[in-house]
Amino acid sequence: MIREDMPRCLRWEIQMHEPFSRVWICKGYGRSTTSADPDELGRTVLAAYLADRPTRGETFRAVVHTDNGSQSVVTPGQLGGPDWKVDPVVRQALPGYLRDVLA
Repeated sequence: MIREDMPRCLRWEIQMHEPFSRVWICKGYGRSTTSADPDELGRTVLAAYLADRPTRGETFRAVVHTDNGSQSVVTPGQLGGPDWKVDPVVRQALPGYLRDVLA
């Protein structure tokens, strides 16, 4: 029996939209075994990725895939406002290069 609070493997992709060909290009990916909410993980990954790079007007999104085959798509418009704080559980699930950006 799988409970919502049990650790599971979440895989994410940071994607950039290429307007001329109308496709999403993978710019980064990762995975983590965590009990974090997939939407919250996607927001945190995207926020860290965008904070560390100039976007030059490009459109990015994060896609989080779960073990059961579902996915969650997070766009910059869904990122938290100025009062948003990263959940420590989610931050710990990130690889070091993204975790350091959010320090």
